[in-house]
Amino acid sequence: MKDLKSYIRTIPDFPKDGIMFRDVTTLFGNPAAFKHAVDAMAAPFKSERIDKVAGIEARGFVLAGAVAHRLGAGFVPIRKEGKLPHQTLSEGYVLEYGEAVLEMHLDAFEAGDRILLVDDLLATGGTAAAALSLLERLGGDVVGCSFIIDLPDLGGRKMLEDMGEKVITLVEFEGE
Repeated sequence: MKDLKSYIRTIPDFPKDGIMFRDVTTLFGNPAAFKHAVDAMAAPFKSERIDKVAGIEARGFVLAGAVAHRLGAGFVPIRKEGKLPHQTLSEGYVLEYGEAVLEMHLDAFEAGDRILLVDDLLATGGTAAAALSLLERLGGDVVGCSFIIDLPDLGGRKMLEDMGEKVITLVEFEGE
């Protein structure tokens, strides 16, 4: 298996000038790379009881569903505002290029369930922190966070670790 970085496409100036968008859809399209990424994201948590894997819309859904399957856990979708059909809990946050709101169903899991948070990329940590807030506000016991990509220059990993979270990432890219 080649380095996972080689399967990730970089698109300059998307969604706005100055942003280097790290596109994991090219990794998803390669069966061996996708399997390797899912296995590597799940491996640090195999010996822990994980009840649910929460995924952040949209690429986090793809990963969290696969990681949940690998760990024998359920899946919890964390979506953008207005996308879930039942009663929700909301959390606003700031991201690198704007503001947004995440939502989760009020009945997504039972209080005390052990939850792994999964997404494709960790940048400033704002999206992950909002998702963690939702999980914790509903009584979830967050076991850790797993991402394919870390952008360490933006400080998200440090922020999550300062919040007491275990953070797993597979590759790093410098810059934004």
